[in-house]
Amino acid sequence: MKVLVTGSSGFLGKSLCKHLEALGYELTRSNSNICDLRNPLSLEIYNQIKFDQIFHLAAWTQAGDFCLYHPGEQWIINQKINSNLLSWWSTKQPQAKLISIGTSCSYDPQLPLIEDNYLEGKPIDSLYTYAMCKRMLQIGKVALSKQFGLTYLTVVPSTLYGLEYGTKGKQMHFIFDLIRKFLEFKYFKRPIVLWGDGNQRRELVFIEDFINNLIELDKSENNNIFNIGAGEDYSIKEFAQILGNITGVNISNVQFDESKYVGALSKVLDNTKIDSKLPKRFKTNLKDGLNKVVNEFEQKFLSNIN
Repeated sequence: MKVLVTGSSGFLGKSLCKHLEALGYELTRSNSNICDLRNPLSLEIYNQIKFDQIFHLAAWTQAGDFCLYHPGEQWIINQKINSNLLSWWSTKQPQAKLISIGTSCSYDPQLPLIEDNYLEGKPIDSLYTYAMCKRMLQIGKVALSKQFGLTYLTVVPSTLYGLEYGTKGKQMHFIFDLIRKFLEFKYFKRPIVLWGDGNQRRELVFIEDFINNLIELDKSENNNIFNIGAGEDYSIKEFAQILGNITGVNISNVQFDESKYVGALSKVLDNTKIDSKLPKRFKTNLKDGLNKVVNEFEQKFLSNIN
């Protein structure tokens, strides 16, 4: 099977490519250094390959408060990326199934976070631009499927965590930022200051579980959208307690800065739909997963010190 992966050098992209190669897929990796998706002609380098599947992971975004300072750029750049990919898919690769990644921030937090509500209501203001870009991607896929009979699949993950997360030159997703702060206190006694009051709630999905469940869904599901969440959430205070236990740092050393950006107060995906399709889906225990991640993170941390 011939597969193209955009965003192949990102956290999810690298892990997905490893899995697909292990399954024997004939893989073409694409990232912004190889193919700048803002340029409508950039994808022509792949015209001679007839792909069976396209995994579209590429997006212009970062974690943290990045979205507050780049809403206009996020709109222009992501719309270019997605529109160019959709146009190329429909005209040059109509035989390929397009699998793309949605975002939980597309949901209106006042509505149940079920797939039927992905395009309903209003996302939170701070994430509105990126959320609407992802909604537009979904609308485009559905429209092209209706008019031209194309095949797609959309999956919406909770926050992903796992091994081999890149930490240089960007804001980190909250759990990796928490790990970094605990290790900086452990080794340098730098204050642990967390954003918000600690009551905001999040769920984490181990990246290996997400990919395995995605691959299972891909075998049987077409023209559909699925949440892939953990099914349980924790407050930032609870995450801090878990990390304190793993790193040996007393939780009394944690401070909270309520003036800082916190994003959505809660965004726990409803997993009813995927659980009905994959009743025995892959799930890693949170504490087991975080133990693995903290151990790897700490090894890298210590190697950078030395």
